[in-house]
Amino acid sequence: MNIMTDFNYTEEHIQVLEGLEPVRKRPGMYIGSTGQEGLHHLVTEIVNNAMDEAIGGYATHIKLEFNKDGSATIYDNGRGIPFGIKKEYNVSALELAFAKLHAGGKFGGGGYKVSSGLHGVGASVVNALSKWCRVIVKRNSDLVIQEYENGGNVIRNVEPVEGKNPSKIKDAQWNIDLNFFSDEKEEYSHGSIVQFLPDSSIFETTDFQLKHFLMQMREYAFLTAGIKFEVLDNRNNHNYTFYYEGGLKAYLYALNRNKKLLNATPFYIGKEYEGIHVEVTMQYNQSFGENVICFANHLKNIEGGTHLSGFRTALTRSINDYARKNSLLKEKDPNLGGDDLKEGLTAIISINMDSADLQFEGQTKSKLGNTNVRTAVETVVKDGLTIFFDENPKDAKNIIEKNILAFKARMAAKAARDSVIRKTALEGGGVLPGKLADCSSKDPEKTEIFIVEGDSAGGSAKQGRDRETQAILPVFGKILNTERARLDKVVDSEKLKQLIIAIGAGIGEQFNPEKLRYNKIIIMADADVDGAHIESLYLTLFYRHMPELIEQGHVYVAYPPLYKATWGKEKKYLFDDTEREAFIKTPQGPKAIIQRFKGLGEMNAEELWETTMNPNTRRLKKMIVDDSLITDETFDMLMGEEVAPRKKFIQTNAKRANLDIT
Repeated sequence: MNIMTDFNYTEEHIQVLEGLEPVRKRPGMYIGSTGQEGLHHLVTEIVNNAMDEAIGGYATHIKLEFNKDGSATIYDNGRGIPFGIKKEYNVSALELAFAKLHAGGKFGGGGYKVSSGLHGVGASVVNALSKWCRVIVKRNSDLVIQEYENGGNVIRNVEPVEGKNPSKIKDAQWNIDLNFFSDEKEEYSHGSIVQFLPDSSIFETTDFQLKHFLMQMREYAFLTAGIKFEVLDNRNNHNYTFYYEGGLKAYLYALNRNKKLLNATPFYIGKEYEGIHVEVTMQYNQSFGENVICFANHLKNIEGGTHLSGFRTALTRSINDYARKNSLLKEKDPNLGGDDLKEGLTAIISINMDSADLQFEGQTKSKLGNTNVRTAVETVVKDGLTIFFDENPKDAKNIIEKNILAFKARMAAKAARDSVIRKTALEGGGVLPGKLADCSSKDPEKTEIFIVEGDSAGGSAKQGRDRETQAILPVFGKILNTERARLDKVVDSEKLKQLIIAIGAGIGEQFNPEKLRYNKIIIMADADVDGAHIESLYLTLFYRHMPELIEQGHVYVAYPPLYKATWGKEKKYLFDDTEREAFIKTPQGPKAIIQRFKGLGEMNAEELWETTMNPNTRRLKKMIVDDSLITDETFDMLMGEEVAPRKKFIQTNAKRANLDIT
């Protein structure tokens, strides 16, 4: 082996990044990305500091504002960030919090017992990635300000704001409402205001998306009963307020609002166990899906963790114990398993504990790792459920009868899946559906499958595709509505059976992402009402029975054009009516012949490739879940059994529908 040497590599190449320089040099290490998600993370860091004050019992009001100049402002009426001089550093504590990494009140010094921030980099990272940042603190009779610019450089040391007069501030055009504070109201005689302008030279976009923060603030309001959250969008004069006295119970009600309930009385318990505060609420409905949401110190853990494990163990033990004691399960019957208890379950699990002891798996904090939390949740929930079932025998009976039906359906589904596996093996081991035109590559990272409605479109797709990486599965007609079907009915459906085999990862509790045969699963349907319905049916299947596909970013919807404009030897595809209207007004528009595609079947192989399948020119919509509450409610409303919510939705949105009735 040859070893290369380079003696030009000297001490001059060794860099020491001072202050906040490391953050500006490698922002992705601190906020994940410099795209939309990273931009939003800046606001979340400051909001979470305010949330820590609220959870500690020091704040009752958190306000978020988006301003016309692109800045964001976060208010809270907590204790106010300390601004006295820290003797060993000879600078204010406020400057340390905003201009020095790993400085803050979350390292066991008694500032916070429960918090989401573990590393003390939140405020300083926001400052580092901002064009300018200002902090105003009110602590009783003192009102002070400190300002920074260009990545955390101090341009104004801590100094008083006299008479709440904006003219005393360097920038008289600031967008801060000092009337948030009040000397007359004790509750508002203290707090903090942080305002910052993201640095456009660092971020790909500096446009804050209101929808994201509305969902976040509503969720925070559910987690902290009695705390007021405001969102003001001064860019378009929209104001929103979230406040829930019921806390998690109000959250549960919102999740189950349009569902038929099995236990009229929801289960709720809030109790401390060995320093861990456990709060859980739960209710069953008559749907076939499950919706369980987990939080630790108000951070959502989308992958669950030890608190979820403790809850599932407690639920399984409690239900089996009660079913045996009350002869709902016979002596010869096997115990119900955890998977049998998922059908129709809605639950919210929230734990709060000393932040110094909090452990997450990975950097994203999406999975809780504390083993003592499992014991705490299991103990609290098991004791609570035992009492709940004894006090609500009718509800307990309804729940367990549904669990038993789910068990029978699971056994039937397993038999159906085993039958499919046996049939596949007998036909030659690994035989795929006859209509599937598979790709030649076996590398799942490079491959994709198009689910195409209709034989005509399927034929064009097979001819026009890249045979190495693109597979085509034509499916004729609409598939089963899986919102209204148990798993055994799903795997017994011939059309869905072909799709499940083609994807290769299984379904339900047997889903294994490592066996996924394609990185992208692309639904390709006509750009009309029927096509939208077909898309909804497939998305329902994936969301309810193969949710990992969506969670891991594998599901897409193709976006075919509505029109083709031709003039001379030139052509242009127009994807919607807005593009058509804009094209008509251009120099080529009056000369062009514009053809309306009635469906994918009208496109030849070349047209389908150019517009919908070519990775370099196509448009795909990636399916993601921004908000589990809204997503679950939408599927239930549009695809569920209850007619009234769907009718109301149609009546409310009828004028927005774009129908082609020709």
